[in-house]
Amino acid sequence: MSVSAVVLAAGGSTRFGKPKQFALFQGETFIRRIVRAAIESDCAPVVVVAAEDSVRITSELTQFTVTIEMNPDWQRGLGSSIVVGMRNAMNLAPDLDAAILLTCDQPFVTAAVLTQLIQLRLTSGKPIIASAYVETLGIPALFDRSCFSDLLRLKGDSGAKGIILTRPHDVASFNFPSGEIDIDTAADYEKLDQALAADGTRLG
Repeated sequence: MSVSAVVLAAGGSTRFGKPKQFALFQGETFIRRIVRAAIESDCAPVVVVAAEDSVRITSELTQFTVTIEMNPDWQRGLGSSIVVGMRNAMNLAPDLDAAILLTCDQPFVTAAVLTQLIQLRLTSGKPIIASAYVETLGIPALFDRSCFSDLLRLKGDSGAKGIILTRPHDVASFNFPSGEIDIDTAADYEKLDQALAADGTRLG
């Protein structure tokens, strides 16, 4: 089964105060970490959707085989970046079977997590595999080819969660409690640092 990864990295990080794609987690930037996880789980192509910092992202990812696509309308919201990423992935791999949507700010998404998502698609037969955390469903999430048209219709700040919630019978949930940890603010980052320090490790 051919599975693409679409990494949504075009957010403005306004609540974080600086581009969080380049914040460090265990010695590696968030953007490098999630791209490496996608590649190690055999996702291909890996498409990174960027904003004005696409040059910096390109520089950060030189060692990886990825496609970096700038979304000129990134300020319109997440939906526009999903459309850009999906169109690019489908152009690169016309016979693509599925795509996984990823962001940079879920630090505990690993190659093992993505591999389990893909495996659940094969064993469940469901066209959507969504991560379950905090009594909700969300990303990282895998969408079968039959869902691509829905993803391409997204607009503005409407993300893929709406598709997941409106098609409950098409969804298999993957239990991923750590998925609730996303880094939106500097305070979130500090809490993550404190938790890791208590465990004997550090963000950087």
